Amino acid sequence: MKFDPIPFENYTTTLTTQIAGGNGPDLAWVLENSAPDFVSSGALVPLDDTLAKADGYNAADLNPAATKLWQTDGRLYAYPFSTSPFGMFVNNDMLKAAGQQTPAELIAAGQWTWDKAVAAAAASAAKSGKAGLVVRDFDYKGWDNLSTVWTGWGAQAWSADGKTCGFDQQPMVDAMTFLHKAIFTDKALPGPGTTADFFAGDSAMTITQISRASLLKDAKFGWDLVPLPTGPKGEYSVIGQAGLGVLKKGKNADVAADFLAFFTSPENSAKLAAYFPPPRTSQLTAETLAKTNPLLKPEQLQQVVIDGISTGVVKPSHSGQAEISQAVRAALDPLWKADADVKAVLGGVCQAINPLLAK
Repeated sequence: MKFDPIPFENYTTTLTTQIAGGNGPDLAWVLENSAPDFVSSGALVPLDDTLAKADGYNAADLNPAATKLWQTDGRLYAYPFSTSPFGMFVNNDMLKAAGQQTPAELIAAGQWTWDKAVAAAAASAAKSGKAGLVVRDFDYKGWDNLSTVWTGWGAQAWSADGKTCGFDQQPMVDAMTFLHKAIFTDKALPGPGTTADFFAGDSAMTITQISRASLLKDAKFGWDLVPLPTGPKGEYSVIGQAGLGVLKKGKNADVAADFLAFFTSPENSAKLAAYFPPPRTSQLTAETLAKTNPLLKPEQLQQVVIDGISTGVVKPSHSGQAEISQAVRAALDPLWKADADVKAVLGGVCQAINPLLAK
């Protein structure tokens, strides 16, 4: 068996180029933002029959919320091996050094809000000379990761049916205005061109998923994992997903499907839970996840993962995602300047993608 790693930033583009060129893999990791394209394109092998033959497989055990994105016409075209809500990792030592309450203390007081989070991040950045809050994997390129922020305002990239742009709507304008101020006025987030790794002790907070927790094995600072702060629309959760799919044009599609069934069996799914919350309802308990996530406490897993899956929304996805994503990224570039006109920029995003949403 050969594994072919592809850099994350250009992953889907590289994969689709390989497939179009006739040298695609037998089995591929599919990101949630490109799921609609892969599921509807006919490029993937339906998995239901193969999975049904596997030991211990029980279709009823798969969480409907986890499989929804990967199905069409009642058939499953990729196995969502990871359904992982985003949470906030925090460096309690940095926050305390800046005289700030920890998120756990704010949660206990019913005050874990975005206003409080940004204030604490700004104070920590000013005191430490390091970064305050980092939205991991955003880096002013991966704009869909900002859904972990704007969802708290009830904002959406586009409507549920994918036909109407949401960037110029008031909830998004409010969310992005808040974010812009947090970056350029409060200095709570590192600005464009500046990187900071929370797991190396370079920031006070970071938004990411529990798969990163392993990076804290040898951490020299006190840390915690908490749910995302409450937004103006209340508590919320955002989920990132990844599926495994078998390519029809692969040279060993049948063998790949059998391997996928083995790889995602109940036993192996439990092992994968060390990094990726499984779609199996029977395994989505804090106790089960704690067995393979020794660095995380059961209450952390309950609040961030279990509760997050039950209430969360998946990151933005749309057919034609690659083209739409590039258009959004380019149209958002003018926003990342101190004197940006937030509302005008967001209106420009909709002008750029409306023709694409209508396809």
